[in-house]
Amino acid sequence: MTVLECRGLDAGYSRGKACVHGLDLSVDAGEIVALLGPNGAGKTTLLTTLAGLLPSLGGEVSVGGQAVRAGDARAAVRAGLVLVPDDRSLFKQLTTRQNLQLAIRRRGAARTEAVDRVLDHFPSLRARLKVAAGELSGGEQQMLAIGRALLQQPKVLLIDELSMGLAPIVVESILPVLREVADNDRTAVVLVEQHVRLALDTADRAVVLVHGEIELTDSAATLAGDIGRVEEAYLGSAAH
Repeated sequence: MTVLECRGLDAGYSRGKACVHGLDLSVDAGEIVALLGPNGAGKTTLLTTLAGLLPSLGGEVSVGGQAVRAGDARAAVRAGLVLVPDDRSLFKQLTTRQNLQLAIRRRGAARTEAVDRVLDHFPSLRARLKVAAGELSGGEQQMLAIGRALLQQPKVLLIDELSMGLAPIVVESILPVLREVADNDRTAVVLVEQHVRLALDTADRAVVLVHGEIELTDSAATLAGDIGRVEEAYLGSAAH
């Protein structure tokens, strides 16, 4: 079942200067889509627009068949679009526990149970609950950012530059959590990632964005077996 759908989406920072042009994209429940492409391709612009932090310049975004009001972050969250930005946007002076609790409105036992489920995904955070977020390692901060997003019960989890500043071994420990969330909770995931092979090993499908347009899309397994197609897509629009 399709949960996220973009039709003719134009996105950018000023009208008449779109970074993303007429983009059509659909993502199914439980599907992980790796959004790949060179720097400046429009990946972050796309995710920021989907999350309502940037008004779209045209087209439509819908979740579960319902249109989401452009440029309204609260409306996007209510619809189920939750972004983990590339800077993670944690409250650095608050503890790990406090960062998690701020993301959930439930009280009492329900609140504790929800946090416990997140900690089951990231058990290394259990020993760091009283530590300020700013004192966590980069990997722990990314786990906390994803955990906080999961507490908002997203229908679509948007993750920008998962591996930013992280060693590949840390990324390899986080990616299985995304696979588990997609498979068990049927959460759709759109993942921007520069480690192409790691992304393809986890995703169901890959989309290569170049100059704000989709240059290539195929199953992740197919592209993992023919990585040259991805490399050609990265470079193929250079002459456009």
